[in-house]
Amino acid sequence: MVMEWLERVDSWVWGPPLLILLMGTGLLLTIRLRGLQFWRLPLALKLIVKAKNDGEGDVSSFGALSTALAATIGTGNIVGVATAIKLGGPGALFWMWMAALVGMATKYAEGVLAVKYRTVDRNGQFSGGPMYYIERGMGPKFRFLAIMFAVSGVLVALLGIGTFPQVNAIVSSTEASFHVPIWVTAMVITVIVALVVIGGIQSIASVSTKIVPIMAVAYVIICAVVLITFASEIPAALGTIISSAFTGTAAAGGFTGAGVMMAIRSGVARGIFSNESGLGSAPIAAAAAKTKSPAEQGLVSMTGTFIDTIIVCTLTGLALVVTGVWSGTEEGAAMTQSAFFQAIPSYGPELLTVCLVMFAFTTILGWSYYGERCVEYLFGVKAIKPYRYVFIAMIGCGAFLKLDAIWLIADIVNGLMAFPNLIALVALSGVVATETRRYFQENAVSGNSHAEESILKPVD
Repeated sequence: MVMEWLERVDSWVWGPPLLILLMGTGLLLTIRLRGLQFWRLPLALKLIVKAKNDGEGDVSSFGALSTALAATIGTGNIVGVATAIKLGGPGALFWMWMAALVGMATKYAEGVLAVKYRTVDRNGQFSGGPMYYIERGMGPKFRFLAIMFAVSGVLVALLGIGTFPQVNAIVSSTEASFHVPIWVTAMVITVIVALVVIGGIQSIASVSTKIVPIMAVAYVIICAVVLITFASEIPAALGTIISSAFTGTAAAGGFTGAGVMMAIRSGVARGIFSNESGLGSAPIAAAAAKTKSPAEQGLVSMTGTFIDTIIVCTLTGLALVVTGVWSGTEEGAAMTQSAFFQAIPSYGPELLTVCLVMFAFTTILGWSYYGERCVEYLFGVKAIKPYRYVFIAMIGCGAFLKLDAIWLIADIVNGLMAFPNLIALVALSGVVATETRRYFQENAVSGNSHAEESILKPVD
């Protein structure tokens, strides 16, 4: 009965209106910014390590990006991609790409607005994100949207991406691969999370900057081994992904078949779950960056979507399709494990488990900070410590909940978080365009002259 009710709510939240708003916002920003995410991607990637870090803030630009990537590179890149392809067929991966390409413009705008409208709390920490750019950018009369976002953000942190799916993925994978009892893993992960989370953003950023690059590179290398092993299947796999995105996928093996709408819905929903473009989470981390330039941090922020979806999710999706496991009977992490086993039978599943644990652990850390900033907005700094204790308690509980219910709860609260943020991005898109023109005019960034001319031209 509860599952049926959750499924109805999930279908309503992630129905056509939200999917259109997500893609539409990204397209609007892409047009207003003259395709900045394409022309300026090389510069953005360069700024990851060469940003000036010459402004006030709590962490470096790289630290802010690592915190955001810690939250985004998680189970969505492994379990989420597998779930999307299982539901929508290989074509779901194509729609993940489309959502990511326009989502890069969305993520850029979020980073710009986060820095422009950030403030300092009573503890001296920088606070920013949708709740602040809604209230300070759109005006006090729209504060109800800011409150809606902050409440949804707390729910996502405590009941959605931040806790249950991550913990469940960790305990189930370690039990399957290494036969570690669930209660043991739950206890260990809860203690480690507590030690990091209690230290706040500096502690979280410090851990993230060390773990995120290592885990991302390790996963890319492992996926590369799978793709090299099945290199002859890559052209056919790409053809299947593109063709089924527009024609649907016929039933095969344990796969029940899927239409175009299911491919779109699965690809966009799981893509957003993975890269969080439009959710409004990443700008909370971006607001803590040591920078004077909103646009510069926006460029750094948009690389998060590129790394998460265009690189990591694509590697997972290709591994599932070239090995043929997408049409089998496995689901979720088990499907991805099966793909790794075919290429690396001796220790492939164990390597995936290690990656999954690191992905999920860092996501927990990133979302603990997001929820903390939302709580601080709603109740002030006095509520931060109680929130941290509740968050740690939810980590312990998350190990013992049913997977289907976890994904549905995560999907629902994600959608509720996105609505007010997307409304704000549309309303403040002119501010984003103005800040962008100012940045390129002041810095006279060298590069493609056509791109330079087009990005400086106002779009009304």
